[in-house]
Parts: sequence; structure tokens; C-alpha cells
Amino acid sequence: MKRIARVGLAVLGAVALAASASALEPRPGVRLRALDKVTGTATDISLKIGETVTYGRVSLTVRSCYASAPEDTPESVAFLEIRSLGPSPNSRGAKERKDKGEKSVDPATAKPVFSGWMYASSPGLSALEHPVYDVWVIQCSAAAPQVLQDVPPPPPGAAPGAPAAPLATPAPQPNIP
Repeated sequence: MKRIARVGLAVLGAVALAASASALEPRPGVRLRALDKVTGTATDISLKIGETVTYGRVSLTVRSCYASAPEDTPESVAFLEIRSLGPSPNSRGAKERKDKGEKSVDPATAKPVFSGWMYASSPGLSALEHPVYDVWVIQCSAAAPQVLQDVPPPPPGAAPGAPAAPLATPAPQPNIP
């Protein structure tokens, strides 16, 4: 029943998002916040699309990220895959597992614990359910600034940020009565 309610909320959130935003634009990366519930430490993590990072005993992979246009209501939506890497090496039974020859888990073959869309405006709508970690989307990162092709490069020895050529000042206009 709880799962049906969450799916219903996710559908309602997606419909509301589609109605309020004209279009979501793809972005090259995302900023996440991860919370270790045991120690109470929160960490911001910046990832590019397709990049995987390990936080504690989970691996985080971002598959895509979309953000609303600046003139629309702010929203960031990211598709995440989160995998559990198993118990920590310091947990009870770690020595016994190591004695049996068990190795550390490869993130690509680790047990998936979450795969889906997360909304920055509604972190509880589609959340990671993990006993130790919470992860949520803060925002999608903006695209890298593009260099305009028609602007000539600054002359050698010019100060950084100086215009490429001196600006011409208009000639003064005579006062005619």
C-alpha cells in the first residue's frame, strides 16, 4: 500500500512539474547532498553525467540531469543509480568474511538499492531508502560558459579581461542653437 501511494505521488509530481514548467533543459552534471545518518555528517558531491563516485558503502551514478529554464519555477530533476557495496570493512563479521576469501564489491556488480528520478523541490517524493545513508538532489550544474567565435582574441600582453581592441569614442556633437 505504501508503495502504491509513493508511485501515485510520483505521478502527481511529474504531472505538476510538466504543467508548471515549459521545458526542462539537459545539464552536464549535478550537485547532490549525502548524509551519513550514523555520524551525522552531510557532504555535497558534484558529479558529471555518467560519472560514478563512492560515498561510504554506496556508489552513486548520475545518468541524466535536467533543470528548468531561468524564467520558470526552479526545478532540477536527476536520474540516479545507487548501489550498496555491502557492510563496511569495520563492521562485525568483516574479519570472518575476509578469512573466507571474500573481496571488496565492484560498484558495477553491487546490489542496486535505488534507480530512478529524484526531484530537488521534493526530496521525499522519490527517496533513497537506506539504513545508513540519505542522498538527495540539490541542483543540476549549469553548462560550461561558451566562448563566442566572432570575438577576436586579446592582443599579446593585454591585461586579462581587457577588450580585444580599443573602444572608439564618438566625436563630440556641436551645440546648434
